[in-house]
Amino acid sequence: MKEPLFTAAGEALPALPWPDYPRPRLRRESFLNLNGRWQFAVNQSGEAPAAYDRDILVPFCPESSLSGIGEHFAEGSFLFYRRVFSLPDGFNAGRVLLHADGADQTLDCFLNGRRLGSHTGGYEAAEFELTGALLPGENELVLRITDDLRSHVQPYGKQVERPGGMWYTPVSGLWQTVWLESVPQTYIRRADFACTLDEAVLDVGDERLFGTVTVADPDGAFTAPLEKGRAVLRPEKPRRWSPEAPFLYPVVIQAGADRVESYFALRTLEVKTAGGHARLCLNGAPCFFHGVLDQGYWSDGIFTPASPAAYDEDILAMKALGFNTLRKHIKVEPPLFYYACDRLGMAVFQDMVNNGDYNYRRDTVLPNLGFQTRRGDEKMHPDPETRAAFLAGMETTVAALKSHPCVVYWTIFNEGWGQFCSTAAYRKLRSLDASRFIDSTSGWFRCGETDVDSRHVYFGPWNLKAGEKPLVLTEFGGLTLPVEGRLQCPGRSYGYGACKSAEELERRVLALYEKRVLPLVEQGLCAAIYTQLSDVEEEVNGLLTADRKVCKLKADPMRALAERLAEAANASCREPSAPAR
Repeated sequence: MKEPLFTAAGEALPALPWPDYPRPRLRRESFLNLNGRWQFAVNQSGEAPAAYDRDILVPFCPESSLSGIGEHFAEGSFLFYRRVFSLPDGFNAGRVLLHADGADQTLDCFLNGRRLGSHTGGYEAAEFELTGALLPGENELVLRITDDLRSHVQPYGKQVERPGGMWYTPVSGLWQTVWLESVPQTYIRRADFACTLDEAVLDVGDERLFGTVTVADPDGAFTAPLEKGRAVLRPEKPRRWSPEAPFLYPVVIQAGADRVESYFALRTLEVKTAGGHARLCLNGAPCFFHGVLDQGYWSDGIFTPASPAAYDEDILAMKALGFNTLRKHIKVEPPLFYYACDRLGMAVFQDMVNNGDYNYRRDTVLPNLGFQTRRGDEKMHPDPETRAAFLAGMETTVAALKSHPCVVYWTIFNEGWGQFCSTAAYRKLRSLDASRFIDSTSGWFRCGETDVDSRHVYFGPWNLKAGEKPLVLTEFGGLTLPVEGRLQCPGRSYGYGACKSAEELERRVLALYEKRVLPLVEQGLCAAIYTQLSDVEEEVNGLLTADRKVCKLKADPMRALAERLAEAANASCREPSAPAR
């Protein structure tokens, strides 16, 4: 029996990590979790290895300490994962599907020596049907994964070969749950909800499906017909979703031999004018989105926390400080993250994952010095393969997340990284989702259609002024405070202003909001995203340490600040009084 692995906090990992059902929005009774120890091998040829010389703990990437490997292999290496499984009696209902919810970057699936298919996309779920290759009793499953950061074609986010500053350790291989489910021959492929304040329209993705949808409404459960794959659900006394009151309606969908559980929430998003300024409105009323940048990195698991409970802990830690929003930065998380935000009440500004090249001088230095204006971006990042890969990733991200009520805002391009034809990208995204706010160019290089005026300010003057579009401050702050004993990279510190004590950090954070942000709120600012939720490697500008064991700020002053921001936002929305006659 293998010795257990331990988290950064010294807690032993279970033999079956991440045992939770991985897809809360489409839950079936059939579920076989394949996380745990797999045999592991690496080579450069891609040919099946002669032997598997080590073990790895799935779902943690090999670069992480939680995997038991702790090593990044040469770019272009082939990672082989092998395990044997047997299906429980009665498991097979007609078809057996394998899900690998995150594998960076290209995954090939082999069952009993037979290749079943391939999937490319490090931030997307892969699915393979195993049915025709299954044997009675034991089955050998092999997953071959390759990743190559030397090519910038596929979305890669903040991964770099040589991490430092705001660029982080690369990941490869499996980094989310691997699992099996069984479905009938005709089955419910998705549960997409288009919602208003009064009703939800369900689409299960197959016009051949008829059945019923039962809603567990506390004001009176009800059942609606599912006809041609669609159902209209109208609660008698509609309850709305918001960060303050995150109400979810559980549902059971029955179609033929298939039965799944899901949920929806009633809420709307729109831009309205109030107090003379364009506003981001939730459920018909202006809402100030008070948030933090969330990179989604952990000191021991890198892309993957030791347990999904870590998502709850991060969300609740930020809510305790008065925040109501997370900007999920350049990463798409497992579904359990968004489920946690849905049920706990945390709005999410979701970034698309960048690809293309990055240039420090062009994309960071000059814009921070004020050289941010471009006449157009049609010629930026012109490679057609890279453009196609980005748009495909954007489409997959929207399909995966569009029914999560917590997701209120899409960011297409961040600070010019991989940016091209932002107007065309905006229009494509709008065709995929007509219900959310779209930030085409977060930070700078603003030259196309967008729903918001999105700015980043770390240095220099705060030349921000509300105009025709809602003004959003999507990055600022980043003050650093290294905490002894909690550093991933001792002796190296990256951020946007150094503090020597928790008292200094608190004083400077509050002063930044009071002197810079509050006056802008009074003038129409709709959102402010502070950098950032946690330390990440050399970046020690988090409100939490990288291991999440220390919060650098006290809750009471931050909650009082949040109340002041909300009061200022509400006051600025009031229509100006008519002049006296």
